[in-house]
Amino acid sequence: MTSFVERYGPWAVVAGASEGIGASFSKKLASRGMNLVLVARRAAPLEELATELRQKHEVEVKVQPLDLGGPGAVAGMSAATEGLDIGLIIYNAAYSPIGTFLDIDVEEHLKAVDVNVYGPLRLSHYFGRRFVERGKGGIILMSSMSGFQGTAMVANYAATKAYDMVLAEGLWYELRQKGVDVLACVAGATLTPNYQSTTDRIPTGGLAKPMQPDEVTEQALLDLGQRPRGVSGRRNRFASVLLSRLLPRRGAVEMVSKETERLFR
Repeated sequence: MTSFVERYGPWAVVAGASEGIGASFSKKLASRGMNLVLVARRAAPLEELATELRQKHEVEVKVQPLDLGGPGAVAGMSAATEGLDIGLIIYNAAYSPIGTFLDIDVEEHLKAVDVNVYGPLRLSHYFGRRFVERGKGGIILMSSMSGFQGTAMVANYAATKAYDMVLAEGLWYELRQKGVDVLACVAGATLTPNYQSTTDRIPTGGLAKPMQPDEVTEQALLDLGQRPRGVSGRRNRFASVLLSRLLPRRGAVEMVSKETERLFR
């Protein structure tokens, strides 16, 4: 843990920290002795989490309500982290309208692009420069199993997660020689409040069985600095090989899309 803080501390930013995977990242980092800047749109859950982390782990925690998909994201983040020695940024924020592509208003699709593409692009560029200047640091971009192929009911979201995956892989190569570790964390279905609110057909077995947020975040923190892309969980790693290497592209799209139709239609 000491080496982790030396490498990526003393401060970390968790974007999309209010619940689920983001809250789990925040708790795991605080348990390692990292001071935190928690970022999300809603202030109340951030304040509640910050109070818990201060009391339990005796770390410093700042709260920054911010629209991560807006053009002011970098300015807001710069102001929130002024004077702080940030060594790690985790971009977990995401927006995912669910339904058939044409039934979703185009403005909702554009909002997903703002949060899932422009957000990580802006903050990776901003913090990447800061980390290169300090000679060390880490960036984790959250991706998704849906990003391996086209996926019905979340077609645009899947496309944005493919972008996040490929961006992180490219940055892993570019920045590692400058002391900065980058990871695409590829999560499958995870029992977050958001996931549970979208369907009452949660699988209880097989490849589609959801993981717990702590399983995803623990694996990601182990993978950081070890590889460009980490797929969370053995079931998901098997599925990623099946979908990206063994099945023909058409078969992969059909297999995953039938499952998402079953869950969300």
